[in-house]
Amino acid sequence: MMPGATLSLTAVHHAQLQTHLFPGDGEEAAAVLVCSRVPGKRLRLLVRDVVLVAHEACRKRTEHSLTWPATFIEQAIDLGERESLSLVLLHSHPSGYRDFSRTDDDSDRAIMPCIFQAFGDLHGSAVMTPDGTVFARLYTHQGDQIPVDLVSVASADLHFWWWKERHRGAKRPMAFTSQMTSDLSRLTACVIGLSGTGSPMAEQACRLGFGRVIAIDHDRVEIKNLNRIINTTLADAQAKRPKVAVFAERAKLYREEPFFEAVEANVMTRSAVLAAAQSDVLFCCVDTHRGRMIADRLAAAFLLPLFDVGVAIPTRQTEDGLAIAEVTGRIDYVYPGGSSLGDRGVYTPATLQAEALAETDPQAHRERVKAGYIEGSPEQAPSVITLNMRAASACMMEFIARAFPYRQVSNAGYARTRFMLAEGFEEATAEGEFIAKRSGLLAAGAAEPLLGLPFLGLEENTR
Repeated sequence: MMPGATLSLTAVHHAQLQTHLFPGDGEEAAAVLVCSRVPGKRLRLLVRDVVLVAHEACRKRTEHSLTWPATFIEQAIDLGERESLSLVLLHSHPSGYRDFSRTDDDSDRAIMPCIFQAFGDLHGSAVMTPDGTVFARLYTHQGDQIPVDLVSVASADLHFWWWKERHRGAKRPMAFTSQMTSDLSRLTACVIGLSGTGSPMAEQACRLGFGRVIAIDHDRVEIKNLNRIINTTLADAQAKRPKVAVFAERAKLYREEPFFEAVEANVMTRSAVLAAAQSDVLFCCVDTHRGRMIADRLAAAFLLPLFDVGVAIPTRQTEDGLAIAEVTGRIDYVYPGGSSLGDRGVYTPATLQAEALAETDPQAHRERVKAGYIEGSPEQAPSVITLNMRAASACMMEFIARAFPYRQVSNAGYARTRFMLAEGFEEATAEGEFIAKRSGLLAAGAAEPLLGLPFLGLEENTR
């Protein structure tokens, strides 16, 4: 069953809260989460700010109860009232009790009406246990209670804490098992770009058992890319059918219930961004710098883990003509608050500007991008499906390694992985080797302009 309500935190906020809520004295502590929302039909809260309740300000702190002054809630109201954000009152259970107690229920009944009287239409409460697990519930203005089905934190590892499995704590299913499939059945994957690397990426997402798969692409099938886009046929190319429509037609045969959403739109449009915002994990498989910039902003604004994949075949000039210098693939994993694709130089202001200028000659731009597999060669139908599938598989394995850890070393050492097939070499770059710049978009959610980009504020655009 797909989650009806979710709450997401950055790794920094989660670590800050765990340190504050468990100071080592075995007594409860508290904080207030100020949360934005994801636009669209999905009820998803994003922790934007945290108000820590000073331990010494509490009138009473014991292992099972806590009394703290309303001034900290007032601080949170000041932060959230202008944008009508949501407040979630968080406290610790040092004993490890994995449910709301009667004391918690009584406290919510007394405090929630006061918060609603101040502002807003959705607030809640949450508990953290010593292992870092968080579970939560929300309240409407009418007093209806909504369990938060999923609390997520993206760091070097991906943490998904399910309301119905809160008693299992931080223990995660073993990778490659039916229990992993069960967890995936409640998550939504978004694949941006459904071409060379995107089609095998979407295929894996469908076959692995993601409960919902969203695919975004505005392009159409052509004869020259039949040799690298799986599930496409000659008839599809002759009819110039949309890539997402072709994939959706095949995907619906995989399961009895509908699960695949085809979004025929450029990722640079509002409709595409709003669709991607409904996901739990992003897979970026585009071949443009601006597409990757949008994916970067999506990850920050909606607190989503992002996996970006790219391939290249650089060439060298020899006495006999052009020859392969290397056959490479790159997978970058980005989490909100860590280093971005921009921080890592995957795209730069110069490359973004060059692409924008290329719009004056769109046809030349499209040809330049599509011919980019083999550098220095005008090959229009490169035989790269094996390379694409190798890279797409490595990208999906990075997701599995973080959501259902199987590595014998820390995932923090694999912010970027690169393989070089000609040289027979693979390397990894740790998150700490990149310099992360602070993003003003973190947990921006539905704030306009969307993703901080004015052109996405338009109801319709044709980029």
